[in-house]
Amino acid sequence: MTAGKFSPADAVAAFPADPAAMRFAYVLQHGTMTLGLYAQTGEDRQQPHRQDELYVVVSGSADFVKEGERVACKPSDVLFVEAGKDHRFENISEDFSTWVVFWGPESGDAMAA
Repeated sequence: MTAGKFSPADAVAAFPADPAAMRFAYVLQHGTMTLGLYAQTGEDRQQPHRQDELYVVVSGSADFVKEGERVACKPSDVLFVEAGKDHRFENISEDFSTWVVFWGPESGDAMAA
């Protein structure tokens, strides 16, 4: 890493060696914020998270399902998930990858009035 720059290759190099393991790795942790790359293929088994999160799709395509609402996603799309909301990716292409940014308190940031 130089000058705060991260590439998907930085994260892929840190993926678990076990091919059955979740393909996810962090590349940055700063305060309450973490940045990782998620590149799961097959079934997405993630559970709701305790922090708010953003996904920035890097490659491939998938259907994103949040609280029963489904949208197609592709590279450059940004998806927001509030803390504690049920969500997952379905119909994941073999080349799918997305940055994941978690931040804030474990119950999520309060909405502004």
